[in-house]
Amino acid sequence: MATRTILGAIRKRTVLLSAYRFLSLSSVSTSRYVSTLVIAEHEGGAVKAPSISAVVAAKSFSDVASISLLLAGSGPSLHEAASHAASCHPSISQVLVADSDKFKNPLAEPWAKLVHLAQQSGGYSHILAASNSFGKNVVPRAAALLDVSPITDVIGISESHTFVRPIYAGNALSTVRYTGANPCILTIRSTSFPVSQKTVDSRFKQAPISQVDLSTFDEDLGKSRYISHTCQDSERPDLGNARFVVAGGRALKSAENFKMIEKLATKLGGAVGATRAAVDAGFVPNDLQVGQTGKIVAPELYMAFGVSGAIQHLAGMRDSKVIVAVNKDADAPIFQVADYGLVGDLFEVIPELLEKLPEKK
Repeated sequence: MATRTILGAIRKRTVLLSAYRFLSLSSVSTSRYVSTLVIAEHEGGAVKAPSISAVVAAKSFSDVASISLLLAGSGPSLHEAASHAASCHPSISQVLVADSDKFKNPLAEPWAKLVHLAQQSGGYSHILAASNSFGKNVVPRAAALLDVSPITDVIGISESHTFVRPIYAGNALSTVRYTGANPCILTIRSTSFPVSQKTVDSRFKQAPISQVDLSTFDEDLGKSRYISHTCQDSERPDLGNARFVVAGGRALKSAENFKMIEKLATKLGGAVGATRAAVDAGFVPNDLQVGQTGKIVAPELYMAFGVSGAIQHLAGMRDSKVIVAVNKDADAPIFQVADYGLVGDLFEVIPELLEKLPEKK
């Protein structure tokens, strides 16, 4: 009887050890096979900052995750961007380059098919893109081709399939778990995954660069066609990445008065922002709009002049490090989120600031 008891205990211990080894190997195997494809945007021979933020987000999945960066285009600019991508962040495992005139213009349809092709050959567990106009254009189409549901505007990653995203214009946060088939596709809010200045200034060991096999790529441009691309040449920094932003609202009353905002931004070395009301009134072009339906910014300093603080606008700038508000209405909602507030006439405050602020060095 004692012998049977001992043998039973040995068998039980052996089973438990086997189960432990299985679970350990399973967890290692799971983390080992977290592989991410980052859909990257480039311009002027360099990867754009929001795409590098997507790499930072992808690093949250696992310390041993494989991260591939997908670039597409044609000509010397693409190869310069590929070289920059290969050394812009230490977490990048490889750079995939699709070099073809089919990607000369950033149309969503060929890009979505390219992502589908890359997924078929790479078998990635996750596909990421920045939650900007480029990512919002490509990701839904790519998700439809892959027959999965995308998760948009992610601001936090808890686990490989658990994410935090804002709802109700940022007034509440929702934690969601993805339970569908691979790949898990998401867009990330770049301001929630900032790239450190040390990373920006550094150059790391080059990751390998591979060409995407486009022999089976089927192009169908019947649904859209490229017409033109316009941009405004300005010495001011890009609104989405600026350290300082000076924004104006409808209270400025005219496009001529809005030039005061531009002068102040130039003096501070910052970017110009605007509310939707100011954009709709024609004071400034719509690429300067900050808010739920505009750009999401998180500068070190956000100065708001004549901005009432509508919920849609607050959704686009509430993550700013320091918020300064100037408004004649003491009950304006902007003062509820402002670190510093001044109840006053902006037509008196701005000229005084222009007079007393030192010139940008």
